[in-house]
Amino acid sequence: MEIKPIDAEETISLRHQILRSNQPREACQYPKDGEANSFHLGAFHGDTLISIASFYHEKTEKLETEHQYRLRGMATLLEWRGMGAGTLLIKEAEAILKKRNAKVLWCNARTSARGYYDRLHFHQVGEVFDLPPIGPHVVLYKEIEKH
Repeated sequence: MEIKPIDAEETISLRHQILRSNQPREACQYPKDGEANSFHLGAFHGDTLISIASFYHEKTEKLETEHQYRLRGMATLLEWRGMGAGTLLIKEAEAILKKRNAKVLWCNARTSARGYYDRLHFHQVGEVFDLPPIGPHVVLYKEIEKH
């Protein structure tokens, strides 16, 4: 598996297939995709894109820390889940975020993915909330460690 930077456009197919298959393809284009501080990573097996994640310089009001980044649109092909692609994406993102002096990485996570984020040492802040039409979510975060 290889982790590489990708363009926002390269995320759309997996976002649609995995995260929003019941919505129009346009729902998979996020407002901050093209911003200068945003970046997107892909995990590849050979030439096949198997997992994606996008990162935006964005603050949640649930955390007081400045210089936050948001993880959004993380998706892995079903047949590749549990093989470490997502973990590699997060580790690469953390290395990039350290260089950018980010303090916190956070996300609105589906409650069904909570165990995955627990293994990556994310912590919950606030209560469960609904994001129609997707379903129950929770804000999770982790501090970016400096070495």
